[in-house]
Amino acid sequence: MVQDMNMMENVYEKFEHKIKRAREILGKPLTYTEKILYAHLSTSAAKDEQKIKPFGRGKDYVDFFPDRVAMQDATAQMALLQFMSAGIPKVAVPSTVHCDHLIQAEVNAQADLSRAEKENYEVYEFLKNVSNKYGIGFWKPGAGIIHQVVLENYAFPGGMMIGTDSHTPNAGGLGMVAIGVGGADAVDVMAGIPWELKFPKIIGVKLKGSLSGWASSKDIILKLAGILTVKGGTGYIVEYFGEGAESLSCTGKATICNMGAEIGATTSIFPYDKSMSNYLKKTGRSQVANMADKLAHELKPDLDVLQNPEKFYDKVVEIDLDTLEPHVNGPFTPDLATPISEFAAAVKANQWPSQLSAALIGSCTNSSYEDIDRVTSLAKQAANLNLKARCDFLITPGSEQIRATIERDGQLGVLEALGATVMSNACGPCIGQWKRHGSQEKNSIVTSFNRNFTARNDGNPLTHAFVASPETVMGFALTGDLSIDFTKEFTTSDGKKVLLNPPHGAELPENNFVRDEHGFLAPADDGTHVQVNIDPQSQRLQVLGSFSAPDFEKDFDHLKLLIKVKGKCTTDHISMAGSWLKFRGHLDNISNNLLIGAVNQFNDEANKVKNAFTGQTDSVPATARAYKAQNVGWIVIGEENYGEGSSREHAALEPRYLGGKAIIVKSFARIHETNLKKQGMLPLTFVSAADYDKIQEDDTFSLNAKDLAPGQQLTLRVTHKSGAVDVIMLNHTFNEQQIGWFKAGSALNLIAAGR
Repeated sequence: MVQDMNMMENVYEKFEHKIKRAREILGKPLTYTEKILYAHLSTSAAKDEQKIKPFGRGKDYVDFFPDRVAMQDATAQMALLQFMSAGIPKVAVPSTVHCDHLIQAEVNAQADLSRAEKENYEVYEFLKNVSNKYGIGFWKPGAGIIHQVVLENYAFPGGMMIGTDSHTPNAGGLGMVAIGVGGADAVDVMAGIPWELKFPKIIGVKLKGSLSGWASSKDIILKLAGILTVKGGTGYIVEYFGEGAESLSCTGKATICNMGAEIGATTSIFPYDKSMSNYLKKTGRSQVANMADKLAHELKPDLDVLQNPEKFYDKVVEIDLDTLEPHVNGPFTPDLATPISEFAAAVKANQWPSQLSAALIGSCTNSSYEDIDRVTSLAKQAANLNLKARCDFLITPGSEQIRATIERDGQLGVLEALGATVMSNACGPCIGQWKRHGSQEKNSIVTSFNRNFTARNDGNPLTHAFVASPETVMGFALTGDLSIDFTKEFTTSDGKKVLLNPPHGAELPENNFVRDEHGFLAPADDGTHVQVNIDPQSQRLQVLGSFSAPDFEKDFDHLKLLIKVKGKCTTDHISMAGSWLKFRGHLDNISNNLLIGAVNQFNDEANKVKNAFTGQTDSVPATARAYKAQNVGWIVIGEENYGEGSSREHAALEPRYLGGKAIIVKSFARIHETNLKKQGMLPLTFVSAADYDKIQEDDTFSLNAKDLAPGQQLTLRVTHKSGAVDVIMLNHTFNEQQIGWFKAGSALNLIAAGR
C-alpha cells in the first residue's frame, strides 16, 4: 500500500472545522489557497485559536505542518545526509525518495537505465538504505519522475506538501499546496519541526472560455510566463479559477502548476473538480476521491471570492481560452513568449537557427496519458501522409505507469514508427542529463519541458532551446523548420502541401492505468537494525560536518570580492547540473563547480576571476579555496532575481563551505534566499540598486553582521584600491528565528542541538 490513508483521513476529518473557525476569526470569505494554509498551521497556532489571525500577505512569517515530503535522488542525498546528522530515529511525516535525476539519456530506455544502475550503484544503495532505516518510501530508478509519481500516488486535494525540487507545485493539479524547498527545509518537516514560510500573496488567474484547435494547457502557462516574467510570481501563490479552469483535465492542470516555478511562484493550485475526482479513481484512489467529494464545497474558493476576485486576490490576471494560441517560449529564458502566428517572423527577425536539430516530448511537465494520446493523433495523420520526423525525436515517459499504459494502448508503437526513440522514465535532457552527440554548433531544439536556460539541456551554450506544448513540438518535428507555421500548412519532402487536423486525445485511459508493481520499496517497520555506511574514500558521498558559528570580531572585516556577477544568475550558473549531478552527495567535490557558469562583470567571461592577493586570474572555485586557506572571507555581488530556477541547496551549501559570508544582490529568488539563510549565509539586497555599480574589482569590504536584527538595515563599508570609501546600505528579510540560524552557524546546528 503506497498511500497513507490514515494521514489523509486525519486531514479531511479536521479540514472543515478548521476552515470554519478561520473564516470566523478572519471575518471574510477565503480563497482556496488560504483554506489550505490555515488548515495546516503548526500545532501551537492551531491549539491556540487566538493565534489564527489575518496574517499579513508578504509580511508575516508563519509556521506550518505539511502533510508529507518528497525528494528526488539528486537533492535527497544532501537532505538525507543532513537528516542523519540531526540524530533523529525516524521521519515524522510520510516521506519518499524518487530516483529520477541520475539517469543519463543517450541510447534508449533499457541501455541508459542499465548503465545508470551500474554507475550510480553506491548512491542508489545509500538512498535505499537510508530510506529503509528512517521510514521513507523508496522509488527505484526507472519507476518515474518524482512529480509524475507523486501525482499518481500521493497528491490529494486540500493537502500540503513540500519537495526538494522546484517543480513540486506539479501536485497543484490535484488541488494541493505543494512547495519546492531546499533539503534543510525538508529536514525540518521530517524531524517534526514546524516549517516556516512568509505568508504568500495570491495571484488569481481567471480562465474563461475553453481551449480549441492546437491550443493546450501548456499554452496557458506559456502565455502567463510572458505576462508575469520569471520573477513576477515571486512571493505569490497562483490560484486559478473560472469556467476555463473547470474545462481542463487534471493532468493539464498539473502541467500549468508545474511550470509556475518558471515565474518564481511559491506554488500554483487549482480548485477541486470532477476532473480531479476522475483522475483519483483512475489511479486507484477511489477512497480518496470519495473523501474529497464530500468536502468539495470547501475545496475551492468561497463564492464571494469568485464573484469579486479583485477584492480577495492581490492581483488578478484574465486569460481567454477561446482566443488562446499555441505559444513558443525562448530561447534562453522561459518567459520570452511568442504566439505561433508570430513565431516564424520572430525566428527570422532574431536570426535564430530555423533548422531544427531535435524535438523532445515528455518530462515531469508533459508526459501524461492525454499528452501522449494527443501527440499520437498527429503521428497517425503523419503516417497516412508518409511523413517521418525530420530531426532527432525523443520521447521521455514520466513514469513506468505511463510507459506501460501507452505501450498497451498502442501509442508508443505509433510514435516509434514515426522515428521516435523512447528514453528512460527519468528527467534526462530536461535537467541536462543528455549525452548528446555532435551538438556543439549553433542549433535549435524544441521541447515540452519547463526550463530552457543557456546550456540547460545539453551543456552547449549555442543551443537555442524553445519550450512549447507536446503538440507544438510534434508539429515542428514534422516540418523540421521553426520558420514554418505547421498549424496552417507545410510542404512535405516530396513537395506536397498538407494541412494537419488539430490534435485530439483521451484525457484518461479507458481501461485504467497499468500499475507499476515493482518500482516501490516500503521501509522497514523498525529500521534500527539497518546499517548505513559511507566509504571515507568515496568520491560520490561524504559525511557532513557542521558549519561553525560566526565570529563577529573577525569574520566580517577585510572581506574580498569573489565575483561580481553580470546579468542572469540562476542556480544552474551557481551550481551546474549535468555531469556534476554525480557529486551531489559530496560537498567538497561538488564545490568545484561553484559559480563556474556566472559571467564576471569585469571581463565578460565565465569562471575567470582575479585573486586579490596574487593579482592572477583563476577559476571561481580555486579563488574561493585560496581565500578560505588564508582565513579570508568573501562576498558575491549579483543582479536581479539571483538564484532563480532549481531548488538545489548546493547553490547555498557551496559558498558557505568555501568561506563565503554574504551574497549581496538587487533581488533574490525565494527558494535560494531561504536556502542561504538555512546554511548560515547572509542574503542581502541593495537599498539602492544603483549601488551595484559602485563595486570595483579590488575592493575590500566590512559588514556589521553583529548588528543583524529584524527590520534593521546593515551597512557595507567598501574600501576601494584608491583608498576612497563608499558606505552602502543593505536590506535583509531575517526574522528572529532565522537570525538564530545565522548565529548558530546553520539551522541544522539548532536541530542537532535539540533546540
